[in-house]
This record gives sequence, C-alpha cells and structure tokens, in this order.
Amino acid sequence: MEWLATLFTKYPEMAVYLAIGIGYLIGRPKFRGVGLGVVTGSLLGGILIGTVFHVPVADQAKAMLFLLFLFGIGYSTGPSFFQSLKGEGWRWAVLGVFVPAMGLLAAYSVAKYLALDPGYAAGMLSGALTESPAIGTASEAIRALALPTEQKELLVAHVAVADAICYIFGTLGVIWCCASLGPKLLSINLRDESKRVEASLGIRSTKGGIQSAWQPVACRAYKIRQDGPIAGKTVAEAESSLTARLFVERVRRQSEIFSPEKTTVLVADDLVAVSGRTEALVQALGPSTVEVADAELLHIPMASFDLYVTEKKIAGKTLKEIADTYDETHGVFLRRIIRGEQSLPIGAGTVIQRGDTLQVTGSERAVQTLAPLVGTMIRPTQDSDLMVLGLTIFVGVLLGAIISIPIGNLRIVLGTSVGTLLVGVLAGWLHSVRPWFGRFPDAAILFMRSLGLAAFVAMVGLKAGPIFIGAVREHGYVLFLGGIAVTLFPLITGLFFGRYVLKLNPALLMGGLAGAQTMIAGAAAVQEKADSPVATLGYSYTVAIGHVLLTTWGTIIVALMT
Repeated sequence: MEWLATLFTKYPEMAVYLAIGIGYLIGRPKFRGVGLGVVTGSLLGGILIGTVFHVPVADQAKAMLFLLFLFGIGYSTGPSFFQSLKGEGWRWAVLGVFVPAMGLLAAYSVAKYLALDPGYAAGMLSGALTESPAIGTASEAIRALALPTEQKELLVAHVAVADAICYIFGTLGVIWCCASLGPKLLSINLRDESKRVEASLGIRSTKGGIQSAWQPVACRAYKIRQDGPIAGKTVAEAESSLTARLFVERVRRQSEIFSPEKTTVLVADDLVAVSGRTEALVQALGPSTVEVADAELLHIPMASFDLYVTEKKIAGKTLKEIADTYDETHGVFLRRIIRGEQSLPIGAGTVIQRGDTLQVTGSERAVQTLAPLVGTMIRPTQDSDLMVLGLTIFVGVLLGAIISIPIGNLRIVLGTSVGTLLVGVLAGWLHSVRPWFGRFPDAAILFMRSLGLAAFVAMVGLKAGPIFIGAVREHGYVLFLGGIAVTLFPLITGLFFGRYVLKLNPALLMGGLAGAQTMIAGAAAVQEKADSPVATLGYSYTVAIGHVLLTTWGTIIVALMT
C-alpha cells in the first residue's frame, strides 16, 4: 500500500477522481426508488480513501469547483426563483421560505441543546435537510473564523462527518413524510386528491407506453373537385376562406409534388395535404371533399424544436387560453413542458410561465410561425458564454467578500459562495428575459452542477477521513437522532402551515414540501403513491427558493453557533 500512498501524496488528483468514481458506484443504485445519491456517495468515497491514506487537498481547488457548481445551480434556478414570487405564486413562495426557515430553527435549537460545535451543527443541517451545498458555505464560514488553522480544519471535517450521518434519514424522512405521513396527518386519500387536481387542470394521465388514439392535430390529403369551393383560388385565399385556420402544406399536381407559395393557384384534380386541428378538418372539409390515401404526398418533414418562453403575451396564461386566443398555435404539437429540470404534466389548465421550455413538433412553417409568440427558438449550440461565466463568478466573489449583514449583535459576512449563488440566480433570470445573454448548453450546466459538487464533497471527505471513525463512535448516535428531529420538524410544520394557513391543495402541497427541501426523490415517491404526476407542479414552485435559502443556511448556522 505504500506505493499507492506515495502516488496519492504526489498526485492527489488521482484520489479525488477515484473518490468520484466510487461515489457514483455506490450512490447511483436505488432500492424502490431510494438511493444515497452520487453526491453523498462521493463524500463517502472520499471519507473511505481518507481513512486509509493521507491525501493533501488544496483549498483553492475545492473553492474553484464549488463556485462552478454554485453558478450552475443559480443559473438553472434563476427563472423559477423570480417567477415564483409573482401572482398566485406568492403562497408557494411563502411555503418555500417557511420550510427552510423552520429547518434552520430546528438545526440551531437541536445543536444548542446537544452542545454541538459549529462544524457538527452545520453538517447536521446540510445532511438532515438534504442540501449538500451547505457543506461548502459552512466550510467557508468556518475558515473565516478567528481560530487556529488546526481547529478550523477539524471543524470543517466535522461538517462532512455530520452530513454523512444525517443524510440517510434526511432522504428517507422526506420520502416518508411526503408520501405517507403527510396524507395521514391531513386525513386525505392522495390518489383521489391527485385525480381531482388532474380533472381541474384537464390532465389525462395514462400508463407508460399507452397513448390516446385521438390526435388533436392531423395532416390529411384531399382531392380538389371541379366544382370544389377552393378550385381556382390561391393558397392564401383558400386558407382564409375556411372557417378554421388550416394550412396547405404540399400539393401533388399530376406527378409533381411541391410545397406551394401563398400565391400558388389550386386547380381541379390537385391533391393537397392539409394540416390543422382534427375537428376543424372534419367540419370544414369532411362532407364536401374527397379524401385520398397518398403516402408520398403526406411524407412531410416535421420540425422539433424547443421554444423558450419570454413573451409577456402568453406568460401566466393557461394552455387553453393560449390555444383559444392565438391562431399561431394551430398545427403544432406540444410534447413537453420543462420548468427548471422537471417535466410538468400537460393539461388545459396548466399555466405557462416565463422561463419554461416548450418542446414542440409540427411542420417547419407552423413551428416558425409559433416561435415569435412564445419567445425564442432554442437552436442546438455547443458554445458556452465563458465571458458571462467568468465575470459573474468574479462579481459574486467580490460582493460576497465585501458585504456583511447585521443581525442583532452579529455581522454575518455574505461569503463568496453565497455571493456567487445569488449572482448566478440573477444571470439565469437575465437569460430568461434576454435569451441571447449568457447562453450555456443544458449539458454544460449539468456538467458544472454534477462534477463541481461531486468533486468538492469528495475532497471534503478526503480531509475528513482520518477523524471519521472516531467522530462517529463519539457523536454518531447523537447526530443521527438530532438529524431526525431536524428533518421532520420543518416538514410537519410546513404541512399544517401550507394546508390550513396558505390553503394550498394537499396533493400539490406534498410535492411543494419535497421541493422546499430540494429532494426530488420525495416528489417521485408522491407521484408513485398517487399514480399521478401532479406533485411535480408543487415541487417546481418551491425548489428554486429552497436551493437558495438552504445553501445560505450553511453560513448562517456557523455564525449563530459561534
């Protein structure tokens, strides 16, 4: 083992990447949808290696990776964070603040009662509330304390130890409370309540692999008769003469197939491919036309693009309102609505918000017509705006270093981590308003978030490894029991506050509680229990606020405990 120890001492990056690999190996497997997660897995991988080998880890390397992660998470949650503060979203915003605030109160109270040091207190908070980024903000706050270097390093190691101990029940507690305990405390049938929400929003859920035979938009081929109403008219005249908005996509004239212009005159015996709403095709063309089967004519290339919502005209409106108001929606299939990282259920009552991504399919002309109404068509790009990345993190670090917030007798320095997170949120919001600003491929943001946090916690684990076993023996059961209280208190108080004070729908509330503690597995468990996707709506309302506040609590808990 000595040769490996020598290699790790000379090349510590080897140990970091090994810890990440171990983390993904033990963190990705799930039992009934529940697993450790790759972040906690990487932390444990680092601790495992650190207990056997001494691996020197540079604090600057940890900081660079953590700042990259914070920018990524801030950028991706920015649009949802500001959108949740508008209109009827204020109730969900209040819930998104209330649950993390109760989590901070619980962590502080339990830590004081158990006489924990700032490191254990911060780790209990990050693990019990399942927000691993709080490890980073707490570690930064500890390093800013006026303490000897050895003591600060010990406290930082305590953060990792407590997080690893408390995270297991933190995950299980959110799942249990949202999917089982919460519905029992409110005396509701989660499945029935979710079905009522589906009915009110016009959502029709089906089993996996099953689709409805009804297609709201279709393309069919017809033969123009000698005495037909559109014979001798241009395409523009033919389309405008019909009571519904229909499109002439292609024309077969004798043996030639072509895409017509608006000025193309349609003549008798032409075969035309017409697209539009199915009911419009039946009502406008059914009785008076001859439908034909022409596979070649109907072989129309379809365009699939992502449309990014920035226009105020449709933001805040339901899908039904948009479809009834704007003709530009005709001829386009809506496949998915993505808010943040979550796919929302599609129904007539689903509300579109700025920052949503609409995945649509239709003829290229129809999609091009719809795009200006929605906002911006997102075309695939491999380029990242590194100027915005660099300047944003620079400004975030600068603001975090110079801004301090007075709270009673305390003056809490914002910290470079929190500063970067907040400026990242602003950059994400600006991109949602001005899509040309700060463009990053989704894969690039995902890479920042996954590698940045996994590598950071792996290095934290490497430094905590030497004291892990002793710390668990001395404080393990105390931290575990304290973590249970910290996990359940904000969930249960948030449950009754959200239901009886904010009057939130109980099915959506279960997803909102999971979002406030940033645990997607909790929302997934609610969906499985309810056999319905509606919990994702509640999750999407609160998760952005939860990420920002819970990450910030790492700084706050250290200040309170010192």
